[in-house]
Amino acid sequence: MGARLRNSRAALLRTIDRAEEARRTARAEQLRYVGEESSTTRGGSPSKTASASARAAALETLPSWLVRGGIGAWLLLGLITVIGLVFFATSRIIPVFIGVFMALVFTAILQPLVTLFTRIMPRLPATFLGLLTAVGAVAGLVFYVVTSVTSQWSTLATQFSNGVDTILDFVENGPLPLHLTEAEVMGQVQRLVEQGQDYVQSNAPALATEVLSNAGTVVDVFAVLALAIFSTIFFLASGGRMWRWFLNELPAPMRESVHRAAGAGWYTFAGYARGTVIVALTDAVMAGVFLQIVGVPLAAPLAVLVFIGAFIPIIGAPAAMIIAMVVALASKGFVTMIVVGLGVAGIGQIEGHILQPLIMGRQVSLHPVVVIIGVAVGTYAVGLLGAVVAVPLISVLWSVYSELHVKDAPVVGELPAYSGGKEG
Repeated sequence: MGARLRNSRAALLRTIDRAEEARRTARAEQLRYVGEESSTTRGGSPSKTASASARAAALETLPSWLVRGGIGAWLLLGLITVIGLVFFATSRIIPVFIGVFMALVFTAILQPLVTLFTRIMPRLPATFLGLLTAVGAVAGLVFYVVTSVTSQWSTLATQFSNGVDTILDFVENGPLPLHLTEAEVMGQVQRLVEQGQDYVQSNAPALATEVLSNAGTVVDVFAVLALAIFSTIFFLASGGRMWRWFLNELPAPMRESVHRAAGAGWYTFAGYARGTVIVALTDAVMAGVFLQIVGVPLAAPLAVLVFIGAFIPIIGAPAAMIIAMVVALASKGFVTMIVVGLGVAGIGQIEGHILQPLIMGRQVSLHPVVVIIGVAVGTYAVGLLGAVVAVPLISVLWSVYSELHVKDAPVVGELPAYSGGKEG
């Protein structure tokens, strides 16, 4: 009995030893396989390694300028494709783009005021108080303009009537080669009125359809304003938290560069928006005081036109000046028109040479050629909207590029003159 138990125990021990040996063998085989796999991964398969070596050898046989040019061409094509897709997407949702752009402008203008209010109250009440202050200022300006026009209406009608008679007399008896009598002018005006009546009567259905479509446009305008105000409230109240959330969604290595680029862009955009408002307000005050001194009627509405024209680069100020000159010609005569034109042009010179450099400073540093080309491209591409947004967009893009771009050493000294001949 004892011998049998000893034999069974010995058999069990041999079975355990065989199982342990099999386990060790399997473990060694697994480790060997993993080692081969990792070495293959690091070194690559023979076919892949040979292919990479062949490509590297082929690139080394090419001139360096050709390699750099090819890589640059691919990068340029990718950049053009991205920009084209952005413009295409924006063109499909222009009202949304306008609403967001207006919200950013409102945010840039009201942010200092809201920050001031946050010293005595929480952020959300300060935001609503800032919006109410801005709405009250605009309502007060509109009330002042309407009151000014209403109080001058009777005198203005008489002055305009006399001014029109003066212009007609100048055309009829003046030194111009064109001579028209008052009867001929009035007859031409009467014919135009009759043609307008006939056009309205014959195209009444089409005009009704146009009115309905314009009604839809009015609804779109209110929808864009609602989007702008709604977005402005959130940008002012929780813009910092929104931006922090966006940064946290990005990969960690990208956060610092994206934050620096966005900070530079917002600094430029906010400086442009605030500076434009301050410059426009200063121009409007100077124009209103000047027109009041000269005695031109509708000085307040004309000052508002100057204020609005300051937001449209290149073409806004001349348009406001022409309208002011026409009003001066019809109400006070030719000499007053010349005086008004010189005065408004002088205000434009003060703006360009004193106010713009003083208020804008280094926030918007674009060459005038870049500005006029950008405004022209924006105007031809999108119309008046393009003329308004071209300069701030170019400024923001340039500031972002300047923040991320590492410049080489600048060229100093006098540039060498080019000589066509080669010295032997």
